[in-house]
Amino acid sequence: MKKIRIGSGAGYSGDRVEPSIDLIENGNIDYIGYECLAERTIAIAQQLKLADPSKGYDSLLEYRMERALPVAYKNKVKIITNMGAANPVGAMEVVKRIAEEKGLKGMKVAAVIGDDIFDKLGNYQETTVWENGKPLKELNGTIVSANAYLGLEGIVKALEQGADVVITGRVSDPALFLAPLVYEFGWSLEDYEKIGKGTVVGHLLECGAQVTGGYYADPGRKDVSEPWNLGFPIAEVEETGDFKITKIAGTGGMVTADTCKEQLIYEIHDPENYFTPDCVADFSHVTVESTEKDVVAVKGGSGKEKTDTYKVSLGYKDCFIGEGEISYGGHNSLERGKLALEIIKKRLEMTGVNYDEIKFDLIGVNSLFDLSRDGAPNEVRVRVAARTKNRADAVKIGNEVETLYTNGPAGGGGATKKVSEIVSVASILVPKKDIKVEVILKEVN
Repeated sequence: MKKIRIGSGAGYSGDRVEPSIDLIENGNIDYIGYECLAERTIAIAQQLKLADPSKGYDSLLEYRMERALPVAYKNKVKIITNMGAANPVGAMEVVKRIAEEKGLKGMKVAAVIGDDIFDKLGNYQETTVWENGKPLKELNGTIVSANAYLGLEGIVKALEQGADVVITGRVSDPALFLAPLVYEFGWSLEDYEKIGKGTVVGHLLECGAQVTGGYYADPGRKDVSEPWNLGFPIAEVEETGDFKITKIAGTGGMVTADTCKEQLIYEIHDPENYFTPDCVADFSHVTVESTEKDVVAVKGGSGKEKTDTYKVSLGYKDCFIGEGEISYGGHNSLERGKLALEIIKKRLEMTGVNYDEIKFDLIGVNSLFDLSRDGAPNEVRVRVAARTKNRADAVKIGNEVETLYTNGPAGGGGATKKVSEIVSVASILVPKKDIKVEVILKEVN
């Protein structure tokens, strides 16, 4: 029976690169997926593209591909990634150039396009925004991006055309790993049981080292070996859709039934109805079993017919956040921290700073949980952060914290301040029939 081995090369945009190179070199894999895109990262990428039309792809694209392309070429490993972000075509050109510079003749690089529907938003002004229940036309903020969560369609088309590297914009995370299974095994797109099983594969791989112990680690309770040297996961998948999760021997981390269970329920609102562009997956009967060290067998995934809409993620300029921090240490530091917050509250009232929301935190005391303590802490860090409509008010937040240096209370140090323009995310549904997915492919000469 035919088997395909797929590795996970990244779980987010800024992930480590070395484990993915190890997978390509030593993992005996056929494909590697680099999952590097989130809702806010694509909105930020769109802003970068507006400033420079040649940009808008993942900031680590060159760094990763400089390392990955030569070893993938040598080991005949195909790369699938959403590092195209807001500019898959630009990313394709960059990857082609790198391949040419390294003499990787014959390598085919593809870009999947169609997810960017920003110029079509006028057609959906009456569409309900999930987050507020109001029509899109009433969204309070300047929209900078609109990207549909595509499925496996474009990736499969690219593989059918012989692509060695497939670069997408916004696609569902599992699709990066599901598409090669559909292509290699010839699964029907209407065989929702197998598509559901493949979605389980993608879901376990999409976050990289989360499933090999990274996010599982909790010292003294759930100890993980060599967390500084975590091996990224590999799925060995059979034509039936059953599969095993493993990693390269000798790397840090662990693959156990528990690490897989934790990742399985990650971001799942309803295990029986996990909506993706390619199916409504059913994880409710999935079983995981450790069969040997760092090998877990996974069975039981399924799925139902896909919906006729795509989720579209909208990025919009929402507000500014101004923040400032300062530390107090030694005797009576908690009381000095409390006085610092009282001073800031009074100062913001006196100077008429306008804000929509504000937080006054004593980090380590009440910023996450307000815990009762038997003794006073030896140090405390004050943080004040506020959402404002304009930059000028945001700047005043950090400035007032910084003035505590000389205006008391005693012993403040390590003050920092910053202002961030916030790109928030909203969501709508758009009919799939409105969106055309296309593939552009170029070969390295």
